[in-house]
Amino acid sequence: MEHIGVRETVKFLGLTFNWETLCMTWLAMAIVIIVSCLAVRSLKLVPSGWQNFIEMIVVWLHEQLEAMMGKKRGMQFAPFIVSLFLFLLTCNLLGLIPFLESPTNDLNTTLGLALLVVALVHFFGLYFKGGHYIAHFFQPVAPFVIINMIEEIAKPITLAFRLFGNILAGEILIIVLLHLTENPFWLSLPSVAWLGFSIFISCVHAVIFTMLSMAYLSNAVKEE
Repeated sequence: MEHIGVRETVKFLGLTFNWETLCMTWLAMAIVIIVSCLAVRSLKLVPSGWQNFIEMIVVWLHEQLEAMMGKKRGMQFAPFIVSLFLFLLTCNLLGLIPFLESPTNDLNTTLGLALLVVALVHFFGLYFKGGHYIAHFFQPVAPFVIINMIEEIAKPITLAFRLFGNILAGEILIIVLLHLTENPFWLSLPSVAWLGFSIFISCVHAVIFTMLSMAYLSNAVKEE
């Protein structure tokens, strides 16, 4: 293993991997699976605990999907969208726990997720619409294909950098503010306040990434 800055890396088959990001990603996936299992372990007509938490998220996302794509088409993407949101929310919040780090503060993670979303957009656009999907890149007139292609290239870049930049900046500021704890007690209050704000930001950016993903998928697959 070797160190590049503060990131511990490991080489495998000629490729370099961020070991901490890999570990945190697997931890995030494990947390999502465990929480989901706890939520459905003993389903009740009147939900409580983890079931209530997961149901609120699922119902809200189903409503958004139905509004954007219609009930039939939206429910086809519900498993992916719900999983994406829960994974992003968990990843964003991990970095707020001492000695842990958010996988989403690594550009490799956010860019990978953004490329996955865009790949699904084009795959299902072609699957549901065929040649009509390709034709829309040349609308309203053929020369607009250049502008439309630039827009498509920008989608994963903006998705990735928006999430990466905000999560990384938030964690760096928390670390800086925590050094104030060596001083009188009142100086540590900004770090506590920023921690609460970071929880809010983590939730907001999980929502933003998910909603944009739904919007891109909706534009590609909706019947209109």
